[in-house]
Amino acid sequence: MIEELVRGIIGQVADKWTMLILETLEEHGTLRFTEVGRHVGGISQKMLTKTLRDMERDGLVSRTVHPVIPPHVDYALTELGRSLGAAFCGVWIWAEKHHATIEKARADFSARQTRC
Repeated sequence: MIEELVRGIIGQVADKWTMLILETLEEHGTLRFTEVGRHVGGISQKMLTKTLRDMERDGLVSRTVHPVIPPHVDYALTELGRSLGAAFCGVWIWAEKHHATIEKARADFSARQTRC
């Protein structure tokens, strides 16, 4: 039961957009919706909305609505979100350290595939 729960959590929080939004909010602090999208880059409005909602549901971000016209909504990392960012920092460092090796392995794999 716990293993299934943990797998579900990892599947949710370890996706590309969640990680990029975590990094963006960690680096820039509290941001409006459009600013999050601009800093992340390449994310559709629909996917940004879904990911931020999922992150809010999981307690990773807080959403503050300011009662002004037009509406002003801010997003910020919670303590839980910051702790997840710290946990994935090691993965980021690993990827930076090994990116050249991985790119070479991918190129070698592609070369083998085209010869067949």
